[in-house]
Amino acid sequence: MNSMERRKNIEDMLMKNNKPIKGSEIGEKLGVTRQVIVKDIAILRASGKNIIATPEGYLIPNENKQLIRKIIAVCHDSKDIKDELEVIIKFGGIVEDVVVEHPIYGEIKAMLMIKSMYDIDNFIKNIQNNKAEPLLILTGGIHLHTISSDNEDIMNKIIEELNQKNYLIDEEI
Repeated sequence: MNSMERRKNIEDMLMKNNKPIKGSEIGEKLGVTRQVIVKDIAILRASGKNIIATPEGYLIPNENKQLIRKIIAVCHDSKDIKDELEVIIKFGGIVEDVVVEHPIYGEIKAMLMIKSMYDIDNFIKNIQNNKAEPLLILTGGIHLHTISSDNEDIMNKIIEELNQKNYLIDEEI
């Protein structure tokens, strides 16, 4: 299999799967190393393919479904991460990413694609197991999320509860 065929296979795998696939898993199936897959993914992205890298692996989002998207500004401590994420997913929302503004590097964005309790538990375990600090540490708790939902009603419920829990940053400050 040449590199063009391999990239086509990678794209097909990601299109057929609704969940992220780890680079090492793709490499195993195609008989190459994870590093080769990382390079192939970079080439596919450069050619315009919408491939997202999440902590759980690579995925191509299903864009057939029209989702309502909103960028929210929030502020809380590390101890409240799980609660914040649970508020969003319990109504059926998806936490697509997290963004912080760094004084040197500018905007730092990490794709999350958290949409279930399973995803939240894995995210929290990854932070703990890797002894990593969440990005909100860089900004005193202030960060942005792109969240999506199936409809405006769900989005409003998410926003309302985040506001009740004082996670949302007041726009009038």
